[in-house]
Amino acid sequence: MKARQVRPAQKLLAVLVSGIAWGVGVAQAAQEQDNAVPEVVVTAQRTVSTASRTPVAMSVLSGEQLRQIGADNPAALAARLPNLHIDQAFSGLRVTIRGISNNDTTDKGDPSAAFMQDGVYIARPAGQAANFLDVDRIEVLRGPQGTLYGRNTTAGLVNVISNAPTDRLEGRVAVEAGTYGNRKLEGVVNVPVNAALALRAAVSTRKQDPFLNNGQGTGLRPGMDRDDRDARLSAKLAIGRDAALLLRYDHSEASNNNDRFVPDSNFYSGVASGAPVWRDSSADQALTMGFRPANIAPVQGMQDRRARGLLADLSWNLGPATVYYLASHRELDQQMVNNYYYRISPAIALGVINTYDGANTQDSHELRIATNGSGPLSAQGGLYYFTEESDTSYAFQGLRPVGLPPYYAFPLVTEAQSRAVFGQLSWRVGESLRLTAGARRTLDGKERVGSTDFQQGPVFNPATDRRLLNAAALETSRTTWRLGGEFDLAPTTLAYVSLATGYKAGAFNDGCVAGTTALGIACPAALAVTPEFLYYQPEELRAWEAGFKSRLLGGRLTLNAAAFHYDYTNLQLTGNAIVAGAPRLLTRNAGAARSRGIEIDGELRVGSGGRLNYGLTLLDARYVTYMATPSVSWAGRKLDRAPSHVFTLGYQQRVALAGGQLTGGLFARASGEYVLAVPSQLLVYRVPSHTSTDATLSWAPDGARWSLLARVRNIENDVRPSIIDSFGMTTPTAPRTADLRFDYRF
Repeated sequence: MKARQVRPAQKLLAVLVSGIAWGVGVAQAAQEQDNAVPEVVVTAQRTVSTASRTPVAMSVLSGEQLRQIGADNPAALAARLPNLHIDQAFSGLRVTIRGISNNDTTDKGDPSAAFMQDGVYIARPAGQAANFLDVDRIEVLRGPQGTLYGRNTTAGLVNVISNAPTDRLEGRVAVEAGTYGNRKLEGVVNVPVNAALALRAAVSTRKQDPFLNNGQGTGLRPGMDRDDRDARLSAKLAIGRDAALLLRYDHSEASNNNDRFVPDSNFYSGVASGAPVWRDSSADQALTMGFRPANIAPVQGMQDRRARGLLADLSWNLGPATVYYLASHRELDQQMVNNYYYRISPAIALGVINTYDGANTQDSHELRIATNGSGPLSAQGGLYYFTEESDTSYAFQGLRPVGLPPYYAFPLVTEAQSRAVFGQLSWRVGESLRLTAGARRTLDGKERVGSTDFQQGPVFNPATDRRLLNAAALETSRTTWRLGGEFDLAPTTLAYVSLATGYKAGAFNDGCVAGTTALGIACPAALAVTPEFLYYQPEELRAWEAGFKSRLLGGRLTLNAAAFHYDYTNLQLTGNAIVAGAPRLLTRNAGAARSRGIEIDGELRVGSGGRLNYGLTLLDARYVTYMATPSVSWAGRKLDRAPSHVFTLGYQQRVALAGGQLTGGLFARASGEYVLAVPSQLLVYRVPSHTSTDATLSWAPDGARWSLLARVRNIENDVRPSIIDSFGMTTPTAPRTADLRFDYRF
């Protein structure tokens, strides 16, 4: 009888369980009175509270936890948090929460889950990709947050909260080195200037060799490398006893090769027949770009991204209420050259060179007032204003085989504006019951003027080239609301229920309506598109959620559970399509979708130095009504990145050894199968179930200012596709990496 083969992931999981069992034995031998799970202070509901008393499904990672696991950018968060996928595409960040995502990362697209830096909404996915720097904590809220945070939060939000200046003279320096030539240097210093003013500065630089292999024989440097520089300067000024002003300036740069993709055939066979089948490939095979285009010679890919931001955060305590004013100005400049894998038919793929030059600015202002005191009623409300302008130019070379000229370009200017008024009221009915009601009225406007250019050379020549108008403007408005109730089942157990709505603004595709004229370009009927094709409608959500949060065993055990049911209408889906003989990015409303599930997570403190983290998610996210093509219905099919189950288990043990503290930990994430789909081509790529395991080992001498930390991520060296677009370009996940970190604090 043939012995059953045990996969490495199963072996690692067995080791992890054995470690947990040993830790439980330690717990029985060592009874510590002060080993409770620490309370975490959050501002998820725009007021200060603890996570265990906040009636919303949320996860929190502290800055120390981020350093332990080596998560220094948003894409590294997903493996640690329930029902979350964060993928780093060449065009920017894509966030999926509870199966809801967005594929349009262009200037006209909006996310379904908001990404925020210190409470400021960052609109462009490319601007969301900056590294974490001197982070206090990250709050991830699952479910619609339309009342307090506004539009584009139908799926939830990610809020990265930086450390503010304090009244202590302190700092730290850290150095990292690891596989793939990874090297990082970061430093933080905090200086109290006087009793009223404190300053804090943080800087970081990181380089990493490419994850991808060049199998094209060109000698060009492949992609998925890093060359990043980040800095932030903060000042906190006390204005008398009742007011404080926090000012921040941040600056980030990235200079690398943004060719982050390989052909889908690296992971699947049968694509040409319309039925992709997963094939087991080694990490090296999956990460090798071996496509040799016959139509054009590849060039060196590159990215030069520069982001800058200025923030002012004022709070003024007036006694009965506190006034808050949050203002921000942000700029993003980006230049790219990418070598696309561009499959135009099941059996034929082209090489296409894409150049991009874009400048984006955004400004936001929020004025909010919140009541103080402990009376039965509390309230907050305010005004919000946001404006954004994007000046971008896309150009493509290599599309002659499909009848296009040498250069195919899109110069575009897009402007967006959002205004809102919001309020929320909470009523303490009794000692144990609280009711909440809130609403937000949002008015959105977006317009774009530009063209689709068919050029013989890199610069448009009116004598030889042809230009089609892209012009559209759309205004939408919605009132989103939230009703909630929370009840103290016990002194350390909170139960809650809510009914909330969410809204993401509508926008437009390429093209123009007959009779339109702009930039001196007319839109004749022969070249026009219908309004139904040009515009797509707002995405809307109604969500039920119920849950509880409990601290048991004297605070050593935390248990959080949530059940939810979402009903989406006009879900916005984006893909590439051929329009008037040329490829375009097309967004359509998908009709209706449903997402429902259960989330359970928590932590157990074991003995004097053990910590066990656990999590389980069950998810059913499907289309209810959706015509993938005019003749094919995808009703009942799963949404992308929505595994039916995910189980996480982590254990960390600290022991006293040789005059110091030795801490080791393992973390495993076992995910069920999920899909990545291209509806316009009726392609469904199934990503099989898999397990990914990370390990850490740290040493901190007693009383010393320094410490060492060793990390290994993705021990299995399992590489999977994270994004597959309409042309077969596939962004892979990272391979196994290892590094060593040295920290010195002063």
